[in-house]
Amino acid sequence: MATDLEPASTPLSAPARRYRESLWIERILRRETVGGFLLLAATVLALIAANTGLAEGYFGLRSTYLEISFGAFSWEISVGKFAADALLAIFFFLAGLELKREFVAGELRDPRKALVPVVAAVGGVIVPAVIFLTIVRAEGPEVQRGWAIPVATDIAFALAVLAVVGTALPLALRTFLLTLAVVDDLIAITIIAFFYTTDLQPGYLLASLIGVAVYGLIAQRYQEFFRVRTTAAWFVLLPIGVIVWFFMFESGVHATVAGVLLAFTVPVRARGGDEDGLGERMGLAETFEHRYRPLSAGIAVPVFAFFSAGVAVGGWDGLVEAVTSPLALGIMAGLVLGKTIGITAATWLVTRIPGVSLPRGVAWIDLVGLALLAGMGFTVSLLINELSFGQGTALDDVGKVGILLGSLLAAVLAVILLGSRNRRYKRLVAEETVDLDGDGIPDVYNEDRANA
Repeated sequence: MATDLEPASTPLSAPARRYRESLWIERILRRETVGGFLLLAATVLALIAANTGLAEGYFGLRSTYLEISFGAFSWEISVGKFAADALLAIFFFLAGLELKREFVAGELRDPRKALVPVVAAVGGVIVPAVIFLTIVRAEGPEVQRGWAIPVATDIAFALAVLAVVGTALPLALRTFLLTLAVVDDLIAITIIAFFYTTDLQPGYLLASLIGVAVYGLIAQRYQEFFRVRTTAAWFVLLPIGVIVWFFMFESGVHATVAGVLLAFTVPVRARGGDEDGLGERMGLAETFEHRYRPLSAGIAVPVFAFFSAGVAVGGWDGLVEAVTSPLALGIMAGLVLGKTIGITAATWLVTRIPGVSLPRGVAWIDLVGLALLAGMGFTVSLLINELSFGQGTALDDVGKVGILLGSLLAAVLAVILLGSRNRRYKRLVAEETVDLDGDGIPDVYNEDRANA
């Protein structure tokens, strides 16, 4: 599959590598903009359906069970749980591909470059959890179980907002956000696997891991075949992936973890590529990203949002009661304050180490805006909320209100701050062609490409 992102057959120079990396970042931003709008539309539709005359049909559909039977074998799952466990596994598969790409051929392969966003992500996980637990400390263990709800960052929403308001922001800032969000996802996945696993069934887990190994062996051995034959993966790898997902689902470990494990087995470097994974041909991981991101951003995540974001607030009084509850306040404070303080403080601490600094061209005020943007928890936060309290419970509904309002507030504050910074960078590049972010490409050119 040839794309305009594939480099020439000659070896890439360092500036050319940076240029291709910038194209990759911008491609992600453009695609996530569309995904973010679809996600927003699905959320609005869910809220309308849950709070109008459509509520009975909406909640009835979410609770409807799908049944699969093969002879004596019979298995069923509700529509809402299918959206959260099965469709969202596609999202986590894409997240796993991004994670592996970052570790093998992206920013995370260089420990010096990776240190700052990785530490920032850790700070953006710890502080929100601490703030949440501080606010709900008197509410008992049932509410405290939701401590991980505000630790997540929604990649689709965050990158969509950044793509809209940050056309002239330094490329280094956009790379920083993507790396931070990817690491944040890895931490959230780990939390889900270890803290939200119930009734672990070792036999099913072992069967799932064996399936992962088989999937990886085939993907590695025949990567060129799957790269060239666009439909082959649907007939060979997809059935194996479905089996892996089923065994993971039955094991008690949240089934979306299967998506990440499968993605980790997909090769990033194409055979014959250079040492940076930027050879003449795309690796299978990048090929899969091209093919499956529309499925994730256009169908899987919006459908999940539609069935998960719907909450009946019970009119103005019900909304006020929900918003003022310790649970919702803890989530909102964790997303808005916790993310901002955690990411900024962790970054400040790590940059005290000699030789470690912010990415070139990024100011501290830019980082604060990025930290606010990371407070858009949404997709993964909704998932953890359901895992904490159970779908459709009173606590689940209150938690959703906190997630929606907290993510909205974080987005508004980030847009105000980053929008003003974006206008400043536009003036700078209009006055003088300078390389603000140190990527070897004049930023006036970066701006032209970002606006194209």
